[in-house]
Amino acid sequence: MNSRKSKSNNLIHAEYLSQVQRILRERFCHQSPHSNLFGVQVQYKHLIELLKRTAIYGESNSVLIIGPRGSGKTMIINHALKELMEIEEVSANILQVHLNGLLQINDNIALKEITRQLNLENVVGDKVFGSFAENLSFILEALKKGDRTSSCPVIFILDEFDLFAHHKNQTLLYNLFDISQSAQNPIAVIGLTCRLYLKIFKEQLSLPAEFPDKLFAEKWNESVQCLSEDISVREVLQKHFNVSKNLRSLHMLLMLALSRITTSHPFLTAADLMEANQLCSMDSKANIVHGLSVLEICLIIAMKHLNDIYEEEPFNFQMVYNEFQKFVQRKAHSVYNFEKPIVMKAFEHLQQLELIRPMERTSINAQREYQLMKLLLDNTQIMNALQKYPNCPTDVRQWATSSLSWL
Repeated sequence: MNSRKSKSNNLIHAEYLSQVQRILRERFCHQSPHSNLFGVQVQYKHLIELLKRTAIYGESNSVLIIGPRGSGKTMIINHALKELMEIEEVSANILQVHLNGLLQINDNIALKEITRQLNLENVVGDKVFGSFAENLSFILEALKKGDRTSSCPVIFILDEFDLFAHHKNQTLLYNLFDISQSAQNPIAVIGLTCRLYLKIFKEQLSLPAEFPDKLFAEKWNESVQCLSEDISVREVLQKHFNVSKNLRSLHMLLMLALSRITTSHPFLTAADLMEANQLCSMDSKANIVHGLSVLEICLIIAMKHLNDIYEEEPFNFQMVYNEFQKFVQRKAHSVYNFEKPIVMKAFEHLQQLELIRPMERTSINAQREYQLMKLLLDNTQIMNALQKYPNCPTDVRQWATSSLSWL
């Protein structure tokens, strides 16, 4: 009896495990819309409102969703479509077309896929169309029901949107956006991409058609096109995009690169972009370190060692001075042997430059030597600044790179 019961329990457990695996595989592999959204509630609300206006009121809309791979672009679309299809008046009326720039590599393939997903192969049949626009218009016309004012809303989801922008003449995009702007069929065009910077980069640098010298404009635009295809430029733009998605920061990068243009150097190069990127990403605090005296550098190194020893605990001037004295005594160099008031002045100067700050408000009666301070530079910033510090003494650099304090 017990063996039958255990077998029955094992079968039940196996069935449960099978269901668990199915549910979780769907969630992990197919961007299941049943999980909760985190951090994109505002964008989701805006997207669902646009889709409802298309599905319920017949208003055409277009939206571009930008974000790095794995950031949840497809997930937010799936959630929005699931919520939309739960509305009774929408579910039986709306149509969806899913296209991917990696699969539909030209507009003719994309058009055939649109026809297939809308189940209009029999309607199109062997008809011959004069143009792409005529073919697309005929397909959408076939979706009209009853009179001409009533049509099935269609939602177009274009994954890898940037690849559709590279199609010859961009016929599909032009026609879809033309329809969405006109009073024809109600459609919503949703683009998903993670590579908008290259397109913006080319648009921002390209010269307009009305430029007075047509020949120079052509040469300039050709150089911009070559620049956008350069691997090093793509790496610079990708790093810049990872740091900041703000268009102003891109404009600043291009402005710095543009300042290198002269009559003897009339076209932008990859080296110009790389130099501009270095200027943009330059650490302001590290630049301040370059202008410090050797004594002030030594005090910062002493603070660095104190941070390493006491695990980022606050320090005071006396602790820093003692650490500095260990270095002076070990090296036996009179050149570093400053009097304590002078070292105190250097310490206060670092505070004025905001490289260190007090942990609490300074009271009138408090002794300055024992006021707790915190270093506002990390180890990487200090070491990078020392590498570029002009004529930094070798023993000072060695002291900075030593893992332990001088004992």
